[in-house]
Amino acid sequence: MTYKNPDQNGYYGDFGGAFVPEMLYPNVAELQEKYIQIIESEEFQTEFQDLLKNYVGRATPLYFAKNLSKKYQTQIYLKREDLNHTGAHKINNALGQVLLAKKLGKKRIIAETGAGQHGVATATACALMNLECIVYMGEIDIARQAPNVARMQMLGAKVVPATSGSKTLKDAVNEALRDWINNATTTHYIIGSVVGPHPFPDLVARFQSVISQEIKWQLKEKIGRENPDYVIACVGGGSNAAGTFYHFVDEPGVQIIAAEAGGFGVNSGKSAATTFLGTTGVLHGSKSIVMQTKDGQVIEPHSISAGLDYPGIGPFHANLFKNNRAEFFSIDDDEALNSAFELTKMEGIIPALESAHALSILGKKKFQKDEVVVICLSGRGDKDMETYLANMETGILKTEDFKIN
Repeated sequence: MTYKNPDQNGYYGDFGGAFVPEMLYPNVAELQEKYIQIIESEEFQTEFQDLLKNYVGRATPLYFAKNLSKKYQTQIYLKREDLNHTGAHKINNALGQVLLAKKLGKKRIIAETGAGQHGVATATACALMNLECIVYMGEIDIARQAPNVARMQMLGAKVVPATSGSKTLKDAVNEALRDWINNATTTHYIIGSVVGPHPFPDLVARFQSVISQEIKWQLKEKIGRENPDYVIACVGGGSNAAGTFYHFVDEPGVQIIAAEAGGFGVNSGKSAATTFLGTTGVLHGSKSIVMQTKDGQVIEPHSISAGLDYPGIGPFHANLFKNNRAEFFSIDDDEALNSAFELTKMEGIIPALESAHALSILGKKKFQKDEVVVICLSGRGDKDMETYLANMETGILKTEDFKIN
């Protein structure tokens, strides 16, 4: 079986599909019918690849982290998505979908965001393409990601708070879907992760697959072989992970590891570790694994990282989990914080809190000295400085402890 692409109905194994209100069906059907033809056309790819190179700054470096490698006694490479324009992997998908929207004749763009990176990327792409941009963001996330809110506004986007429910990413998605229903003919909804109705999971994965595509040729240049022994990424909805895993999921020799947000702990009632806590259900237009009660009510997630604060995973990742193609770990808030400070002190790189969850795998799993481990550093930590500083002040993190053995 292939893990990379869904079937004609948008299913990855048992997960996927398109569960949408009748008013949205024409939009979703139009995307399903046209997206492959458009994005694989020579005209589209010429423009898209030029933007990735000359606007985004790709290819991003594959950096050998010699100090981390020495400490953990293995060969650790970091895929530096934090060095993209706008500071994260999100720009890959945002530019691709804005180009697609223009080809479909849409004049208005809406998006949801948690950590703010997808919102910033979408606002950036809309500024470049001269399109109206509305970004929905949970009220709590607006408060804890203030620098990204300011960036979106400076770029000309309207940031609309989601004030219902947990006031985080799930609720921002709900508000964006309501907007799309009310403005279906003029508007394209740029979903930022591999979630939502078909074809969004596949569409986003294809745009993010540039990450694993580059890893393959970069490893070939550095060590003489394309495939690492392990690829590791954080998973909320899972766009950076889908991009990192994409060209390796059908390579049986590559082991795949996903880091979920454990929050205060899997059994604490304040977690976002979906594969540990979830069951099969439908959320935001697709069948996947969802944190929910027995009667199907969504359980509010918690993570210190706004981008992982989501009560489900995309169908791409649910399929990997169910078939044991990927190993999933739960990383709690304190573990992620400590990994962020460790990378900062040992390699001079301040990661996003989301990326720090992936880095925490190094303390959870033993690797061999000659194994090649690639970790996706999905974003930079500028947006999380307030959280980092608060935790330094409370003494949770002892930065003097981060020394090379």
